[in-house]
Amino acid sequence: MFRKQMLLLVVGACGLAGCSKPVDSPVVDSPKVENSPATDKVSTARAKLEPADRALVEAQEWCVISTKQRLGSMGKPIKLDIKGQPVFVCCDGCKEEAEAAPDATLAKVAELKAKAKLEKK
Repeated sequence: MFRKQMLLLVVGACGLAGCSKPVDSPVVDSPKVENSPATDKVSTARAKLEPADRALVEAQEWCVISTKQRLGSMGKPIKLDIKGQPVFVCCDGCKEEAEAAPDATLAKVAELKAKAKLEKK
């Protein structure tokens, strides 16, 4: 019984600590982005980036770990250097996982960029 309660407590704390993400989160069909308060929040957060980084974020569009989170939806996107490549995540909670699996992270970034490029056409 105690184990079950501890597990629920840990899971609940993780949910409150940051974004929720499945272990191997696949790239899902992303919703069309429209003008809304959420879009304004994303734009405001991205405006805090240098122009070169903002262009990289717009090319990636989604968090490499929590692929349902638009970069900027949880504040200023966090820039990582993975094997000399710039990678962005939505929050500190995704940073460690992205750095722990560099090859998978870079593969996911390439996939996200290709998907974002197709959506912008």
